[in-house]
Amino acid sequence: MIFQEQGAVWPSQLLSNKLMRIAIIGYGKMGKAIEAIALERGHEIIILNGSEAPDFLQKNTADVAVEFTGPEIAAENIKRCISAGIPVVCGTTGWLAEKNSIEEFCKTHQGSFFYASNFSLGVNLFFRLNTILARMMAGNEHYKPSITEIHHTQKKDAPSGTAITLAEGIVSNNPRLTGWAAVPLNGHFPEHGQTGILQVISERADPFPGKHTVRYSCEEDEISITHEAFSRKGFAAGAVAVAEWLPGRTGVFGMDDFLKF
Repeated sequence: MIFQEQGAVWPSQLLSNKLMRIAIIGYGKMGKAIEAIALERGHEIIILNGSEAPDFLQKNTADVAVEFTGPEIAAENIKRCISAGIPVVCGTTGWLAEKNSIEEFCKTHQGSFFYASNFSLGVNLFFRLNTILARMMAGNEHYKPSITEIHHTQKKDAPSGTAITLAEGIVSNNPRLTGWAAVPLNGHFPEHGQTGILQVISERADPFPGKHTVRYSCEEDEISITHEAFSRKGFAAGAVAVAEWLPGRTGVFGMDDFLKF
């Protein structure tokens, strides 16, 4: 299957026309899934853990780097890639307080930086559906919106980056909401809906790769939309497709640039 929209290609079986040297920074479950798909497409892979990345980026070159480490070291890894002239694709979440400064760093150094909270085509379609529904529900005051996300217990950040993107999409399209707040599972959130704060509930349970549900509830009924990932393959395929797309471009990019929605 190939998804194509105004020049963007989302391949599930397609081999890239140009074989590349891809540096994968972070060799956890996502790093290994990305490696498997990139090798299937014929690319050369260099595996780096977080501590190895600085030395490698100073001494060697890669066509593109894919960064999936942890929130405590992601920003520094991105800067080192940009400084070394290597386009960098980042899927690490939990570090977004530094995102604006990273974008300015990229522009100053005329680098190439791509960030997404989720590289899955299905999730990005879900983001668009979430925005449309938020606009439709903005005038229905008796429906109270909320988000629930479930991930595996090894996920370091909560809420997930995907949940935050969903929350931002709802808040920006609903004038009754002033922001969102993280709420632990079974946590107490007083006067929800009257405070203008959207609650985002996080649960950690194995073996969930990721499940996100947006709800609009009232006394009479509930409207909900859900995306559930069954494996990491969709995320990894998207990250590799973006890595194939990014080299040769300069600037700061996201999934809307790639998919051309």
